[in-house]
Amino acid sequence: MAHKHIQCTVNGQKLSLEVAVGESLLDMLRNRLHLTGTKKGCGVGECGACTVLLDGEAIDSCLFLAVWADGKDIRTIEGESKEGKLSKVQEAFVEEGAVQCGFCTPGFVMSVTALVEKGCQCEREGLKKELSGHMCRCTGYHNIVNAAEKAIGEP
Repeated sequence: MAHKHIQCTVNGQKLSLEVAVGESLLDMLRNRLHLTGTKKGCGVGECGACTVLLDGEAIDSCLFLAVWADGKDIRTIEGESKEGKLSKVQEAFVEEGAVQCGFCTPGFVMSVTALVEKGCQCEREGLKKELSGHMCRCTGYHNIVNAAEKAIGEP
């Protein structure tokens, strides 16, 4: 398989990598960089478990090729806590009990982080729509939406 050299920033660290032309960003993050917080769920962009931020936009990393990340800024769940302190979105998820098994949690956190950083002022129904690309098998989504509301409402 053909390879290409890319340069990108992952969680604030500038990297230079050789990636296979058909390799997904998800596989690059998990297999090459050992950032396993980004989860492989459905593999077809339907569950949201692989959500990362690419230049501030929430994307499904399973559908995004690693070669397209050349020159991009990528943030994963591992980059959200700073010096052992959880981000305000992570704190909201803990405080609202918005975690069960935890498999889907990183994707939800990254999507809510993108909403917070964009200054989203969504009402509850709008938040449900924004998060509709995520699937959780453990909860009824109530606490997840509560956590998103809390994170968005906090300065």
